[in-house]
Amino acid sequence: MGNNKVVTINERIPSLKEQRKQRANRRLLFFLSLFFLLLLAMVYFQSPLSHIRQLEVNGNFLLSDEKVVQFAELETGTSIWNLEEDVIRNKLIMTPEIKDATLKRKFPTTVIIEVVEHTRIGYLYDNGKYYPLLTSGIFLNELPRHQHPADAPILINWEQGDALTDFSRELMETPEQLIERMSEVFYVPKEAESDEVILHMNDGFEVHTTITNFKERMLPYPSIVKELNSDRNGILHMKMSPYFEDFDLEEEEESEIEG
Repeated sequence: MGNNKVVTINERIPSLKEQRKQRANRRLLFFLSLFFLLLLAMVYFQSPLSHIRQLEVNGNFLLSDEKVVQFAELETGTSIWNLEEDVIRNKLIMTPEIKDATLKRKFPTTVIIEVVEHTRIGYLYDNGKYYPLLTSGIFLNELPRHQHPADAPILINWEQGDALTDFSRELMETPEQLIERMSEVFYVPKEAESDEVILHMNDGFEVHTTITNFKERMLPYPSIVKELNSDRNGILHMKMSPYFEDFDLEEEEESEIEG
């Protein structure tokens, strides 16, 4: 016991005071840092530092970037944090071409508009002009002269009315990969009750079918044409019971009879 060093309270007081001072300094530093962070946040939100400086548009094909921004009613100089996303989305989907839209903020001053457009499923040909038909069932204004329909079939000999409305509904439900195989669709009513249509396909076949149940009757087309020789001359009838009317075979049979 005689060799053990005894630390008195007087000797420990300076150490305790130093510890309290360090804790007080750390607490002060924390509150000062928090204060300055809040101050910087207030300055940022109230100053042009938080204003939109760049607007980006993604996913658009039918509409230009400028048109999408115009429909969204967004401008540079608006606070990036004061955007009413639901309101802006509703403005965008009110336009015929846009199916859906979302907004993203890209720190520090960029807003990205992501749009999903209705695709074109046809072009109504009328008096030398082409009017795009969208999957929403809406016809757009005529294509500019420098644009030509290449991504959907051309609807020829159609007029505004029930037949066109019904066929548009059928096209809206037809798979896009099947629509892409169509080149032209002619409306050829032989009588008042007829709803027959003639399709010229990109693979060279001519198809006769009807507006009624168009989608269901055309669905087997890919599997049927796999069994056909594209060099043969004839008509593929896609109605109740699909069959191929082979003109070459008929000519061969006629030649044999005549011979």
